[in-house]
Amino acid sequence: QVQLVESGGGLVQAGGSLRLSCAASGRTFSSYSMGWFRQAPGKESEFVAAISRSGGGTYDAESVKGRCTISRDNDKNTVYLQMNSLKPEDTAVYYCTARQGAPDSRSIEYASWGQGTQVTVSS
Repeated sequence: QVQLVESGGGLVQAGGSLRLSCAASGRTFSSYSMGWFRQAPGKESEFVAAISRSGGGTYDAESVKGRCTISRDNDKNTVYLQMNSLKPEDTAVYYCTARQGAPDSRSIEYASWGQGTQVTVSS
């Protein structure tokens, strides 16, 4: 399995922006579809976005559509989540995930998970 390490989380005011990064180990990064999920306290894990192995296909949750952009750089083994116009309800721990197959919005389909990075949006 690929090892994943997220970074870029933090405290931001509503309306602000953050870019999360996820660095993957190994030489087969381009063979994995990548995803971002988030989990707020007391809530279930929620799909945020996913991207295909080549980066040609991206998928966003309705809750973040138009505000978040997922991208990847296969030369750097890194996937990104650019988040704009942040809202207090975006506060959560954000997890980077990987799977060997097409992108999927179901967390159970992802075998590899990072440790998470906290995003806190103040009102």
